[in-house]
Amino acid sequence: MTYPTYNFKKLILAGGTMFAMLAIPLAVNSVTSLDLGVISAAHAADDGGSSKKSGGHKGKAGSQKGAQGKGGASSNKIFRIPAAEEDSDRPVWAGVKGGKSGGGGKPAGAGSKKGDLYGDMVVLLRDANGAPILTSAGLVQVIAYVYDASGNLVPLKDASGNPVVIPYNADGDLVTEINGVPVYSAEVDLGRLSVGRAPSKVLDHSLTEALSKLTAGAVTLDSTGRLAVDGVTIDSPLENLALYDKYMTTGSLPGVTLPAGFNPASLLAAASDKYGSISVDTVVYMNSILGVNSTTYYNFSTTNYDRYTTWKNATAQILVLQPDGVTYKVETVNLYDAVFNDTNWVDPTPTGGADDFATAADDYRAVIEFVHDNAVR
Repeated sequence: MTYPTYNFKKLILAGGTMFAMLAIPLAVNSVTSLDLGVISAAHAADDGGSSKKSGGHKGKAGSQKGAQGKGGASSNKIFRIPAAEEDSDRPVWAGVKGGKSGGGGKPAGAGSKKGDLYGDMVVLLRDANGAPILTSAGLVQVIAYVYDASGNLVPLKDASGNPVVIPYNADGDLVTEINGVPVYSAEVDLGRLSVGRAPSKVLDHSLTEALSKLTAGAVTLDSTGRLAVDGVTIDSPLENLALYDKYMTTGSLPGVTLPAGFNPASLLAAASDKYGSISVDTVVYMNSILGVNSTTYYNFSTTNYDRYTTWKNATAQILVLQPDGVTYKVETVNLYDAVFNDTNWVDPTPTGGADDFATAADDYRAVIEFVHDNAVR
């Protein structure tokens, strides 16, 4: 399903912390014929390396059955916890018990609890819509990562610049080395978004709270693109995640007339860690956890994003350090210049797709971070 209420056009991931190329259908050469070389520090900067913030990647040895391990088919997904199985005694802040980090053996969606996905959330080779590209045996393809000279976890590339995937051995496990180079899978850390794995009643309550605000006044967008009511921003991460879930599954927010320029990617951004990052893997895993992905993956084919069009006229009032290095002054700044250094995003795919949505979400997150850190107080 897709809801073209919004239409972005094309955009680079703010902060360079994620890998847009993971959403591109790529032809990966046989590992036996690769001219493997650890990518340079310059390339590592382009690809983001290993984030030290929430939302970054953690390396896990390929032999730990990486992604879905044996039988990791992409058609398996995670759904909301049935009411009868909700663990009411577990505190809300703890979410749902998950599998062991970075390991697995279960395919994503193999169990009835959303937490089953947790141990399998690694960076995968995906098509333009975000769906994993499978091997001939129906297994997901896990992107190979290595540590560069600076200790950053970066994707391993072949001589043509394409990401290399970790092969499976005869037992169906991921190998630990490719041509003598130790390789790792990169764990996708959802950070604050992990609350989406909690029982449904948690988001249900937050949705009720958010809608009660949105239906009680004039709905506009604040300087960061978040929804606001009578000038007051809906800034609760839980409420934004609940609104994101509702909009992505129904195409609207009940009783709410959404303002011009609204983009649901802003809801996911407002729900995430300000200092984290949002990638295609983040979006697809969250959509599976929330139930946005049901029998099929959410259709991003008509989703386009253009950073310049979105932010060229956007401004915000912030505190700016003056030349004396001591005093601050309230000034109005252009966000395209201040946050993105007047740099547009070049979409690596010829049409819209999951990378457009993910990049839009990460751009909104970057703007929220910037305005938050420099807000007038």
